[in-house]
Amino acid sequence: MSLRAVAIAVLACCLWVMSWLFVSPAQALTSVALTDLNYKACPEELSQGLVGSGSSSEANCFIVYGKAINNSGKPVLNADIFGRIYDATANPVMQNRNRLGSIDEVPPGESNFEFRISVPANQPTPLKLEQFKASGFTGKVRRF
Repeated sequence: MSLRAVAIAVLACCLWVMSWLFVSPAQALTSVALTDLNYKACPEELSQGLVGSGSSSEANCFIVYGKAINNSGKPVLNADIFGRIYDATANPVMQNRNRLGSIDEVPPGESNFEFRISVPANQPTPLKLEQFKASGFTGKVRRF
């Protein structure tokens, strides 16, 4: 191998390593803990005429709420909420769907959050909320 080829290979490796060292903070996913989870029926104006996803069957509207704990010291933006919701007979409410909602901005520390869900009317309550967490970005994220 020639000296020029070795120099090019070393330069390429250096550039690759530097690209990992200088990754923008917006590209780093930040975890947010979700606690004190509960739910309540939606106000009438939100639930009127509601139908289940992908069907014309009736659905019940609920607001899931709780506390978001952001220990990063920076605001977390566009945090996706993940979790599992089961009905009273332990059947999944959101089958094949772990992303349940989002929080536009989670300030540092503890804050309140809420999001709306639709549950088929034939699924009995009370609902069980399990394995909830959120993750987002500590910098501006471009949306297309």
